[in-house]
Parts: sequence; C-alpha cells; structure tokens
Amino acid sequence: MPCTCGNWRRWIRPLVVLLYIVGLLVVVPLCVWELQKLEVGIHTKAWFIAGIFLLMTIPISLWGILQHLVHYTQPELQKPIIRILWMVPIYSLDSWIALKYPKIAIYVDTCRECYEAYVIYNFMVFLSNYLTNRYPNLVLIIEAKDQQRHLPPLCCCPSWAMGEVLLFRCKLGVLQYTVVRPFTTIIALICELVGVYDEGNFSFNNAWTYLVILNNMSQLFAMYCLVLFYKVLREELNPIQPVGKFLCVKMVVFVSFWQAVLIALLVKVGVISEKHTWDWQSVEAVATGLQDFIICVEMFLAAIAHHYSFSYKPYVQEAEEGSCFDSFLAMWDISDLRADISEQVRNVGK
Repeated sequence: MPCTCGNWRRWIRPLVVLLYIVGLLVVVPLCVWELQKLEVGIHTKAWFIAGIFLLMTIPISLWGILQHLVHYTQPELQKPIIRILWMVPIYSLDSWIALKYPKIAIYVDTCRECYEAYVIYNFMVFLSNYLTNRYPNLVLIIEAKDQQRHLPPLCCCPSWAMGEVLLFRCKLGVLQYTVVRPFTTIIALICELVGVYDEGNFSFNNAWTYLVILNNMSQLFAMYCLVLFYKVLREELNPIQPVGKFLCVKMVVFVSFWQAVLIALLVKVGVISEKHTWDWQSVEAVATGLQDFIICVEMFLAAIAHHYSFSYKPYVQEAEEGSCFDSFLAMWDISDLRADISEQVRNVGK
C-alpha cells in the first residue's frame, strides 16, 4: 500500500522547516563551543565563515528539492532536475568537512567529484527526455536540418551525420565523463594511499598531473557534446530556457575544477608558499583549504541561481497524484543510468 500519509503535501514542508531549525539549535552551539575551546586562527575562522555560508545554502537547495517532490507531476523531467539540485548541498557540505579535516579531504572530495559527472549526465537526460516527449519523431526533425559542422576546436573533424548518429554520439560524449571521472577518482585514491598522488604539484613524476589532464580532456569533451547538442536543437529547446540551466551546471563544474588548477599554479610559482601556511600543516593543505573555502561561498550563490533556473513552478498542477514514498524513492533510482551505459556499450562502433 503506497505511503500517501494523508495530505502529506501540506505537512511535509513545515516538518522540514522544523527539522532544519532543530538542526540549527544543535549545530550552531557545537560550532561556537568548538571556537571557544580552540585558539582561533585563520584556519578556524575560515571554517566558521564557511559554515555560515553552508547554513544559508542548505535551506535554499533543500527547499527547491522538496518543492519538486511535492509537485512531482512529470517524473521524466523532474527526476534529473532533483539530482542536479542535489549538487549544491553535496558540494557545500563536502567542502566544509574537508576544510575542517584536511587530512581526509581527498576521501570526502571523492563523493563530490563523482557526483559532478553524474550531474552533467543528468542535464543531458533532462534535455533528451524533454525532446523525446515533445517530439516523438525527433530523429526525423534532426535529419531535416542543415548539416551541423563541428565547433572549434574540432572544426576540422568530419561532421556527424544528422539524425540518430548525432544523438547517439552527443549522448555518448556526455556519458563517457560519467564513467571516466569515477574511474580516475578511484585511481587517485589508490595513488594517495601508495604515496604517488602529490595533489596540487604540477610534475610529470606524480599521478595528480596526469589525472588532471585526463579529467580535463574528458570534461571538456562532455561539455562540447552538450553545446553541440544545444546548437542543433536550439529552437526545439527554447521553451524550457536551457541556457540559464546550462550555465548553472557549467559554472559549478568548470569553476570548481579550474580554480583548483589555478590554486595549484599559484603554489607552483610560489605565490602560496611554505612561509605562509597559517594554521595548516603544509602549503598543499593551504591550497586544498582555500579551494574548499571558496566553494562554500560559491555554493551559496549557486543555490540561488539553481532555485530560479530549475524552478518547480512549471510542474505545479491541479490534480497531483503520487505518494511521498514514491516521490522520495524516485530520486535515488539509478536504473536509467545503468540502462544508458548498457545501451551505449551495445551501440559503440555501429
């Protein structure tokens, strides 16, 4: 029997607000107590300020997610949206924990990096599902369009045939990052355990440099495929205003990646040096802590942008059906990802 729980849409939002307030009453005193018992240095101040931004970010993100669950009327579109909205609180909480405990930063960052790839995939799913539902003959529509040449820097490559081939290759280009990123993250963990990772040090004698290059190439190609997909189907996608949504996803993913590379370069050229490690144990820990602190601040802005770009309002309908249990479970169901990977593997080479 479905867990409808009566008029759950009426009481679920006040309940979540109440739980958040209770959480604040527990967490804030603990943070203040932590500040009182420690000698307050730069590291501790940064952690506390980042925590303030975290406490502002979480309610904005969770409210957007909750509203989609309450008005869960188009699962094929809202499931990927909810997954995308989870990116901001995951990034923010992960960075705050890593800022507090630098020694475990690489391990908690694993979750963030894997979810990053998952978000890019879900944005592609969102666009694909919208087009498939609205245009059942999508392949024929693409085939009727003028040939789309590759964009720079791949403009010299042979164009992909308009139609099923282009759809398949764009989706494959995005999906490859969903596989590559977790794979390189696992390699990074192994390299860290055996002492050859050396995060933040640009040197061809460590694993970090090679993994950064590989991740960057994979990420850029995934984003390229998304841009190409949009360029071909811009007219059909206009009703859902994809540009703002794409920029939200792109900015979070790209900014976090490239600012980590920039901070590593600052360490390499000596701008961030061993002379100024403040409360951190090493210059590498300073670089990681700076990255985590900046992400905590950025995620507050990202939460606001996501709230408006991925609004629940288009999905509010008079006759809403479904149970709270079904709506909640839907966002954890990854059967579509497994099915997509299997389909792409079967079709590779065709």
